Amino acid sequence: MTTMEPPSLSVTRFTTADGIVVLALRGEVDLTTGAEIQRALLGPDGEATRHTVMDLSQVTFMDSTGINALIGAHQAATAIQGWVRVAGPTPYILRVLQLVGLDAVMPCYPTLQQALSG
Repeated sequence: MTTMEPPSLSVTRFTTADGIVVLALRGEVDLTTGAEIQRALLGPDGEATRHTVMDLSQVTFMDSTGINALIGAHQAATAIQGWVRVAGPTPYILRVLQLVGLDAVMPCYPTLQQALSG
C-alpha cells in the first residue's frame, strides 16, 4: 500500500529596499498549508503589510485556501491604502485567479521584477 505524503509549502519572506514585502511560495497551497501563508502575511508586529508581492512562480497547486489568503491580504492592504500584487503565476494558477476574478482586483505580473516595478 502506498501512503501519500502531506502537501508541502515553503514560504520565504523578505523586504526590499523600497519596503515591499515579498512572499515567495513554493509547493502546494491548500487547507493543510494555508496557515503558513497567513502567518507570513503579517509583519513582525502582527499587523498587515502595506505593499506585498506574492511570488507564485513555484506554486504547483492552489485551492480555495490560497484564494482566501489572497483576498484577505488584499483587503488588509487596501484598508491601509496599500496593495497586493501577484508575480509569476503558472498558467494553471493564473487560470484559477481568472476564474474567481482576482486578476481583476489585484494585478498579476509575469515576473517578480515586473511586479516590484509595478
